[in-house]
Amino acid sequence: MTTASKRPTDGVSRDGEAPVRVDHRTFAGVRTRVLTVGPAASQRARTGKVRRKRALPPRPRFVLFHGYCDSADTWTALLHQLAAEGHSAVAIDLPGFGDADELRDGPILPQLDAFVSAVVKDQAAHGEVVLVGNSLGGTVSLRAAQNRWLPIAGVTSIAAPGFSDTWLVRTIRKYPLPLRVYASLPLPVPGKVIRTVADNVIPRLLSATPRPSDDEHVRRFLSLFPDYRSTASRLRQARRLVEELDDCYELDRITAPLLVVACGRDRLVRAAGGTMLHTLVPHSRLLVREDWGHCPQLDHAEEVNQLVSYFGESCARTTPHAEVPATKPDAAAS
Repeated sequence: MTTASKRPTDGVSRDGEAPVRVDHRTFAGVRTRVLTVGPAASQRARTGKVRRKRALPPRPRFVLFHGYCDSADTWTALLHQLAAEGHSAVAIDLPGFGDADELRDGPILPQLDAFVSAVVKDQAAHGEVVLVGNSLGGTVSLRAAQNRWLPIAGVTSIAAPGFSDTWLVRTIRKYPLPLRVYASLPLPVPGKVIRTVADNVIPRLLSATPRPSDDEHVRRFLSLFPDYRSTASRLRQARRLVEELDDCYELDRITAPLLVVACGRDRLVRAAGGTMLHTLVPHSRLLVREDWGHCPQLDHAEEVNQLVSYFGESCARTTPHAEVPATKPDAAAS
């Protein structure tokens, strides 16, 4: 199943914006789609020589992870913003979403952990890795930061679930009966009914102000629920994932800089959850935006860019790194 909107993959810029390069790669055995902005490999090599000569600290490499039932496309506006400021960044489809391979049977979070770890190790070759995660992407970013062996310079967690969720998420966790009844109905619910419900619910969950049903991001979410069978499958998957969120964090293991972003008009994760996360990780920073919804990258890309850029630069400046000599040791000795 794919949730990604179809678009040209030749890296052509849009309305004068920096191009987003699209390719497919494999991490931890999962083939997925990667959206990239910033200098190409040859340009990085030349830039690297200049930075070594001038002894400049490396710039951050932003790695963006989306939420449940979303895809890397949720970060498109932010990618353009970051590129305009000269940053390099990648947004990646998580397993089971977008153009990535499907999740395997069994627990979901361990699969995502292995995938994210492989991504971090790979991207560390391009700069100081700063993770940015929204919703489920925030969860996997926090869990990656618990692994002190991973080269993570910092994490920005936006509306990560599992701390103080709304009644909707709590209902899925504590009262699975409605989902079981839905999945066991003798006659499938007509697709038209499902689409009507989705048209009215999904736009209200994404943003503080409901987006129109013909919005490209809303259509991307709606494509996940075209019929009874796919809807029942996603509901079962959502319940399994919500159950795994119980006791899924070991926050005392996080030593990397952490920026917690809480959204006051989030209909899935209460802003109090961000405050709780900030309290549990004493060295973290907290930003509460009362006017933001669950996916602020869709409506406030410019502000999110300013926030992420400033935090990422501060992480890169404070992360210890070894200086690489401009010439080889043997050449200098001769």
